[in-house]
Amino acid sequence: MSSVRSDSTIQGLVPILATPFQPDGQLDLPSLRRLVEFQLESGVDGVAVFGMASEAFALTREDRQAVLATVSDVVDGHIPIVAGINATSTHTAVELIRDVQEEAACLMVLPPFMVKPTSTQLSEFYGEVARAAADSDTEVMVQDAPGATGVSMTPQLIGDLATLDNVTSVKVESPPTAPKVTAVRAALREPAFAILGGHNAQFVLDEYSRGAIGTMPACEFVDVLGPVLTAWQTGQTEEAWAGFARLMPLIVFGLQQGIAWAVHKEVLVARGIIEHATVRSPAQNLDAAGRASLEAVLANLPLTSRS
Repeated sequence: MSSVRSDSTIQGLVPILATPFQPDGQLDLPSLRRLVEFQLESGVDGVAVFGMASEAFALTREDRQAVLATVSDVVDGHIPIVAGINATSTHTAVELIRDVQEEAACLMVLPPFMVKPTSTQLSEFYGEVARAAADSDTEVMVQDAPGATGVSMTPQLIGDLATLDNVTSVKVESPPTAPKVTAVRAALREPAFAILGGHNAQFVLDEYSRGAIGTMPACEFVDVLGPVLTAWQTGQTEEAWAGFARLMPLIVFGLQQGIAWAVHKEVLVARGIIEHATVRSPAQNLDAAGRASLEAVLANLPLTSRS
């Protein structure tokens, strides 16, 4: 259990929202509204848009504006919004920041990855990002996700980035994540810097035991994960591990490359939260056997339907 203090706005359970689409691939904003309402009803501590689980790679600028406006309208200031910044250069990152900084409390920023940056360039990049966000007092989260970007960040580098003004947190997705949380915590010169986990909360309890104070999984099972985290934080560790074990088959099923987006959406459809499981290429739909396997996983979980 962690008693780490943080000055970051972003901590606790902060799911990455899926982006619902209609069968023709257009945005399904009514489904998005229901999805956000479900997060609020589940007691989450924040929501994130434009993350990897949001199919951010397939969203146009117009899509992003519509998604953020819809989420902001439903949230209505009750919880913070995190906006993913997935750019390939400093200039394009700053452009994306200008589009979202008025509504987002925090920016979850991937490093540039098409041309692999040096450590010096990463420090300069996050410094520029932080300065661009400072005008609206928007916080910056470093997203350490080498599996997606091919860009590795040492704990020492993250410790250096933590000293930059307005950089308040890191999302550790560099496996094995739990030891990386320990190493980052040891490298920090800013003790109030927040460490959060990702990877669909696969190792969340290990991460919490090592000093993480938040997790950012997909959004379809937050109502079940929330009580697990509450049990952990209140010292009911056996209850937390038991609840987590029940969720693990679904967590792992939703980590499969290529079909993860379809898995998240099929669960949301099955629960009556969104209308369609449509994904945009190059994300892939589940085949019949995959859908049957997912149904078997769901049959053993205490997930209620909203319909």
